[in-house]
Amino acid sequence: MTARVGGSPGSRGADGPADRWSNVVGIGTDLVDVPRFRSALERRARMAERLFTDSERAEANRAVHPTVRLAARFAAKEAVMKALGVGLGAFRFRDVEVVKRPSGAPDLVLTAGAAELAHRLCVREWRLSMTHTHTTAMAVALALG
Repeated sequence: MTARVGGSPGSRGADGPADRWSNVVGIGTDLVDVPRFRSALERRARMAERLFTDSERAEANRAVHPTVRLAARFAAKEAVMKALGVGLGAFRFRDVEVVKRPSGAPDLVLTAGAAELAHRLCVREWRLSMTHTHTTAMAVALALG
């Protein structure tokens, strides 16, 4: 199962814009210490492959500071888990992919276990916000039903 669950904030749903925000299924946030995350990636050669899709790694590698980009995406994946009310092991990290909308804004694509769980919880849309400095990366995920 694959689900692209984004949508632009200004678009109208079937019930109108006010109803779109009335059913918050969950909210999650995560903060990542970038130097610690960098050390973990350096110690575990295949860690990035286990955590990130090929396209996420390719996108990060185009940046001047790829580890910061990966840390923000890791925070997003953890924030999604929290928004769905689960912890580590509920699904694979690669089941949540951070992609870019044409506008450049971040969006989410859920597959396999993550998509199945979101479907069971009636999540229809996501909002994702990510930010980072050289030392900290943060993400907030909002699951809407």
